[in-house]
Amino acid sequence: MALADAILIIHFVFVLFVVGSLPLIWIGAWMGWGFVRNLRFRLAHLAAILFVVGESLIGMVCPLTLLEDSLRRAESDGDFIQRWLHRILFYDVPEWVLTTVYVLFALLVAITFRLLPPRHRKPRLPL
Repeated sequence: MALADAILIIHFVFVLFVVGSLPLIWIGAWMGWGFVRNLRFRLAHLAAILFVVGESLIGMVCPLTLLEDSLRRAESDGDFIQRWLHRILFYDVPEWVLTTVYVLFALLVAITFRLLPPRHRKPRLPL
């Protein structure tokens, strides 16, 4: 169960990164926070949402969900944290609704990437 809980927490952190990074980028650009223009951060964010969209479009179940489910086969009710994280992560809606939301969110991330582009680091000159 501890391993299944760890996978659930990793899944939650991944979703938090995908969803939370977009408003963080907007706020950070407005506040002048340099890290929101970091190329690696922005590419990781774009790649993460594109992965979610890709697996949704081809009908693939998330590997983290599959792994957690296989680790929890014998478990029935689960603990407090598991129940709440599941309520946050999983919704009982048709797949097409989720796919539409993922695609629209990815478009918003791509538009943000274009309107608030990341900055390349300037190479440091030796002293």
